[in-house]
Amino acid sequence: MHIETDGLVIREQPVGENDRLVTLLTRKAGIVRGFAKGIKTVRNPKSSGTSLLSYSQFSLYQGRSRMIIDNARPKEMFFGLREDIGRLALAQYFCELAGALAPEGQPAEDCLRLLLNGLYFLSKGQRHPLLLKTAVEMRMLSLAGYMPDLLYCQGCGCYEADTMFFLPDSGTLLCSACGGQKRGIPLDRGMLTALRYTVYADFDKLFSFRLPPQGLAQINRASERYLLHTLQRTFPTLEFYRQVADTSLGHTPGEGSV
Repeated sequence: MHIETDGLVIREQPVGENDRLVTLLTRKAGIVRGFAKGIKTVRNPKSSGTSLLSYSQFSLYQGRSRMIIDNARPKEMFFGLREDIGRLALAQYFCELAGALAPEGQPAEDCLRLLLNGLYFLSKGQRHPLLLKTAVEMRMLSLAGYMPDLLYCQGCGCYEADTMFFLPDSGTLLCSACGGQKRGIPLDRGMLTALRYTVYADFDKLFSFRLPPQGLAQINRASERYLLHTLQRTFPTLEFYRQVADTSLGHTPGEGSV
């Protein structure tokens, strides 16, 4: 079997002194694990194309026990991510999330597009990190079949109120009249509109909503709690992002505006 596809390196592992095992999120085949031989030898043309966060054009063939990367031509390296520890940590979390949610052995064009756009905005510093984090989390969950129901209150059918409450254990809404304040995360009208946007908006407009810092922090709290409860697992890269975000220049959660 031979595959020609573009893809993003979402994980890399050294093997021996010169080889590398990489995990790719590809357009045509979803998650693919490939072996790159002699990658650390002098002037190996595959070295940059198989490094973490490299978006490349790949040529792979089936080896005896796993896919072998025959060629990797870089298309985008996202150099801006390496200029700031907060950006890099968030990018690595996006990659780990994709590794957990993207399909294997089947097309993953929407997931790849989501990740590439999120990394582009993050690399260029054109969106607040919490906006990107919330949008990527909620849309990736939705693509994987875990779409929350944000259309109306599950108790009375109310579409909107001054304050609605998001329930991360079920991915649904309740209004105050239905007891949402007892176990939900409060969202004002603007926050609810933004959270709905991350799930229901056309992809071309996914990253175009705006909220003040406190609003971004609140919808980020909602999306993160929903994700962790839904997947019932932790993400080491998320823990690392939390540790470095408060000290990362220009990327402190809650600072500035979008």
